[in-house]
Amino acid sequence: MVAVKKDKITGDALGTGRRKTSVARVRIRSGNGRIVINNRPFEEYFLNEQDRKQVIDALDLSGRRESMDVIIRVNGGGMTGQAGACRMGIARALVSFDGELFPPLRDGGYLTRDARMKERKKYGLHGARRGTQFSKR
Repeated sequence: MVAVKKDKITGDALGTGRRKTSVARVRIRSGNGRIVINNRPFEEYFLNEQDRKQVIDALDLSGRRESMDVIIRVNGGGMTGQAGACRMGIARALVSFDGELFPPLRDGGYLTRDARMKERKKYGLHGARRGTQFSKR
């Protein structure tokens, strides 16, 4: 089970999400459905429709899209990795806000860290696997 994290002063639920090299720190509170990412509106930050859908999936699954305000600080990686990190952070924050949401979020795969990372470059090669071009002469 995920540890319950709440801000002692404001009572906000907190969650941290990670994907590739991105880290998202998520804070949710009761409100009217406003989502702010790095002090910018949600639609302005994620221009790609696929990334937007990924971020709000956990809220839609829990049925709290219109009743929660979400504040996210995300850094590192690219847009897709940041969207995945936001998705996981929102899911964790929802679980700390309401523990009864744990089973559906877990079954949907929202609480599982995607372990895929970039393979490291090896010495003597151009990349992780690409070797030098063969030269006959």
